Amino acid sequence: MLGEVLGALILAFVTGGLARFALPGPDPMPLWLTVAIGLVGGLAGTAIVIAIGGRKAESWAGMASFFVAVGLVVAYRRFVQKRPVWGRDAYRFPERGFGVEQYRERLKKAGIDPDRIGTQQAFGALQPRSPMQPSPTDGHVHAGDAPTDNPAHYLGLLEELHDTGVLDDDEYTAARTRLLENLRS
Repeated sequence: MLGEVLGALILAFVTGGLARFALPGPDPMPLWLTVAIGLVGGLAGTAIVIAIGGRKAESWAGMASFFVAVGLVVAYRRFVQKRPVWGRDAYRFPERGFGVEQYRERLKKAGIDPDRIGTQQAFGALQPRSPMQPSPTDGHVHAGDAPTDNPAHYLGLLEELHDTGVLDDDEYTAARTRLLENLRS
């Protein structure tokens, strides 16, 4: 009996964790909430599969459980954290939710500003530096840090940020134009 309960809790943790991982951006939440999302997703997903297909369709219960858990994470983000699920703002660190304040405090103690997580300033590709300007990561000058040293790499990064929704069309065009103007000068 104890083994079955532990197995169900571990499976719920994995399901809840995968549901959190399926959405872009940070989802700080306590362990108990991840397990609760996995448990509810597992129970609801299994119930939906059995209601639709009967006992013969139970092999689909794992997939349905995952999708229900993803739906619960989406609902948590929209209604508890009050932040978008997709787009640029999805990558920002939340300001509300269960345990978010504790996570924000830990980040501040580690020297990380949680309000800068997911902003444009966090991406080096958007802030061209001259080769003599120190890198923001370690304070040392590195060869190849300037976008003009490897423009194809930085254009690729800009395109990736645009494709993932971090940059909208106008921001992407402006950053790309700035980079190309720096190359011409």
